[in-house]
Amino acid sequence: MSNLMYNKMWHQTQEALNSLLDKESQKMTEPQRNKVFVFQTLATFYIKYVQIFRNMENVYDQIVHPQKRMLIRKVLDGVMGRILELKNEMVELELTEFHYFDDILQDLKLAPQQLDVPIPRYFLKERLEVIKGREMNLARILNECGLDLPKKKYTVKSLAFEEAIKLIQIAERARQGRLRAMFMRQIFLQECRAKEIKLLGHRLADTSQAALQIQKVWRGFHQSKKTVKEREEEMVFLGMKPPPLFNEVSAAIVQSEHVTHLRNEVQLKHEQNYQEALVSIKEELRQMEGQDIKEQLQDQIRQWFIECRNLTGTFPDYPNEEEGGSAIIFSNKTPEQEEDEEWKMSPSLFLQLMEEGNSLYKDMWLNKDESWNFPQDYDPEMIKEEKRKELELEIRVQVEELMRQELKNLKLAVNREKELPARGKKGKKGKGKKGKKKGKRGKKDKDLTADRTIDSLYKELVEEGLLIQSLKVKLSDYIGEYSYLGTTLRQVAVEPMPSLLDVKQLITLYGILPLGSPEVHEKAPLVKSLLLAGPPGVGKKMLVHAICTETGATLLNLSSSNIAGKYPGKTGLQMMLHLVFKVARQFQPSVVWIQDTEKTFYKRVPQAERQNEPKRLKKHLPKILKLLKPDDRILIVGTTHRPFDAELQPFCRVYQKIILVPRPDYASRYVLWKQIILRNGGVLTNALNISCLSKVTDGFTQGQIVKVIKEVLTDRRIRQQPHKPLTAVEFITMMTSMNPVYKEEEESFKNWYAKTPLGKKRILSLTIGGSIKDKEKDKGKKKGKKGKKKK
Repeated sequence: MSNLMYNKMWHQTQEALNSLLDKESQKMTEPQRNKVFVFQTLATFYIKYVQIFRNMENVYDQIVHPQKRMLIRKVLDGVMGRILELKNEMVELELTEFHYFDDILQDLKLAPQQLDVPIPRYFLKERLEVIKGREMNLARILNECGLDLPKKKYTVKSLAFEEAIKLIQIAERARQGRLRAMFMRQIFLQECRAKEIKLLGHRLADTSQAALQIQKVWRGFHQSKKTVKEREEEMVFLGMKPPPLFNEVSAAIVQSEHVTHLRNEVQLKHEQNYQEALVSIKEELRQMEGQDIKEQLQDQIRQWFIECRNLTGTFPDYPNEEEGGSAIIFSNKTPEQEEDEEWKMSPSLFLQLMEEGNSLYKDMWLNKDESWNFPQDYDPEMIKEEKRKELELEIRVQVEELMRQELKNLKLAVNREKELPARGKKGKKGKGKKGKKKGKRGKKDKDLTADRTIDSLYKELVEEGLLIQSLKVKLSDYIGEYSYLGTTLRQVAVEPMPSLLDVKQLITLYGILPLGSPEVHEKAPLVKSLLLAGPPGVGKKMLVHAICTETGATLLNLSSSNIAGKYPGKTGLQMMLHLVFKVARQFQPSVVWIQDTEKTFYKRVPQAERQNEPKRLKKHLPKILKLLKPDDRILIVGTTHRPFDAELQPFCRVYQKIILVPRPDYASRYVLWKQIILRNGGVLTNALNISCLSKVTDGFTQGQIVKVIKEVLTDRRIRQQPHKPLTAVEFITMMTSMNPVYKEEEESFKNWYAKTPLGKKRILSLTIGGSIKDKEKDKGKKKGKKGKKKK
């Protein structure tokens, strides 16, 4: 796509945002009592904002104009934050983390795939050098300490001479046996052919019959091939099978990737030119217009002196720097206007940001003629306007010092007045300030490592194994499918288990988006901690590493098994937590991972684990959460496969958001089998029934499926595929030794979740709603009976 196409896409997205902002301001002011109507309104806005977010993210990634990108980034962060706000409102309204929009998607004529919240590419793109530097530093420290990731080493067993001879003899005898079997088979086939020739010798004499026989066989073979081909074409046409070259990378995709790479290079070049122009144009303005600006300001301030002298008979007091200096003299705003603006402000922290971006777009870019700027480089006139204001502020500071002295001289010369300092006021202010400072110092925690560098703390955490290297896993590698029956099941009062893609969406909304954007993290509903609960093998650990990979976050491991025996005693524990969170703040975004977090909140510690002190962090975690501020991009993530072993109240007090990670349903298993087989070098043919595999493996987790596929698809088996296609039996036989997740275990997770604060509220709202409906039905029946009696 060309610059023109992306500009057009941007204009269309801005128009859609403008109309959505107008609708939202109208709808949100209208009071509504009907919860269903309110949810549908919120859901519609959420879906539309997601569409705008998808387009805006694509535009920001590809557009090359540096000044446009600044405005688009502002709007992009605003849209991202508004999505999180709407999600929070839907959770508070429905009292559940999972929402289903089947009916709304049908009304808007959108596919479920269009609900995917994309991860902005600028999270990694704009921090690529920093992330690479940190990875190299971590790899260097691990290498120095001998703690680098273990590499596969192929060990060679030493054998005794006699055992070696036996092995060679066995192999040689097997080879000779195979050759003898082949030889005997050839002799057997030759004898069979000789017998057939003897039996059919008189028939083969007639050449016409022989020709008919050959034609019959050939036509049957040709027709069967044609039928198979037509069936394949029909299946492709119906969408039941992918096209022949579906999995191969086309030339168009290769070309588009090349163009994207070139566009990224142009982006960097234009950004560099823009940054250089900011400095050079400011210096030019200082030289060309600096003196004129200075004289103009002096004239304006002198004129103010004279006007005040004429009106009041005395010269005015010069405004303090705290009040804004001379700038307050020439401000056009009145107190009434300021009150109106405050009254008009929306309760959302991001609506104002989007409206500002939208108004800037209308003022600067909507009708701007860019025919002269085909390469989409920076606009020098816009830089001049911006830098002229900056220059004026700098010169104003210099002018104010001169004008204060000039005003003092005028007072002495004309009025013979002395400017007496208000000692009492200053003294009061000073005392107040000192008092406040002392109070703040008292509240702040002491820095236990003030005499040490942050690099030394980082190295210590790596050596102790508390700061670890995250695995390179993308969130897109977490494969799953949508739940298409969510709304239908809820309408009949059945709470569906979330699908894997529902979980994936929550990880994006609560983990990745806030950690990736500082602006969004500061203003959006703050999520400090996240709990992933589910049976073993459903991908909880993978999701933690995916959060780190997508945001370039530092990963710190505070699992009970990892901190056992490290930093002993109360002072040691205090020092460990101080080190961890000081480094986490310095190298943010950061993820603090607590694996098997139920051990930290054990109801009763098992005898075998008492020596490790698994409950060391129990009392400290709530205090740590209170100390985390909106500008600390730190997320505490706990993973557990036995949440029922933990004390519920302190557990739920620490973890703000609880996400159930379920076993995969049929649709997710179908997609999973296909994708993982292809990724591991497998070939999908008609001999391999994926649907059968998906049905048979009900209850098995993603981890088990991946393990089986890797065990079956060895290098030797991959080479055999052309003459021996894969079959479902090969995979099923490997799964016979594995235990699935039974429905009883899944129900135990659902029952546990029902005891959590949000789960309790959800059940209570459903029971109250149901009882109200039953009462209304009973009233209706009673009225009907009374009417019949009267008749």
